[in-house]
Amino acid sequence: MDQQRRKHSAEFKAQVALEAARGVKTISEISSQYQIYPVMVANWKKELLNQLPTIFASRNATKKTEDHGRESACLERKIGQLTMEVEWLEKKCKQLGIPVNG
Repeated sequence: MDQQRRKHSAEFKAQVALEAARGVKTISEISSQYQIYPVMVANWKKELLNQLPTIFASRNATKKTEDHGRESACLERKIGQLTMEVEWLEKKCKQLGIPVNG
């Protein structure tokens, strides 16, 4: 009689790990409540606590990426505008017979 391994969803793992991190119940109480091994609860708690700093770091990285994208778009518009102005000035200089350097 081979028992098939249960697969737990990420939401379930997060709920159990958060409950363990709160410390209201012991790991043994949580494991008996959800009918899972105490080692699994401890591992999920450890994983949760290890990954907390990366959650907030990724939020800051997303903000920086958005800011960089806005700044990049603004600079591209400015480059386009300046390129058009230079081309217009070169054209006018040729029409007026003024030598263009460069």
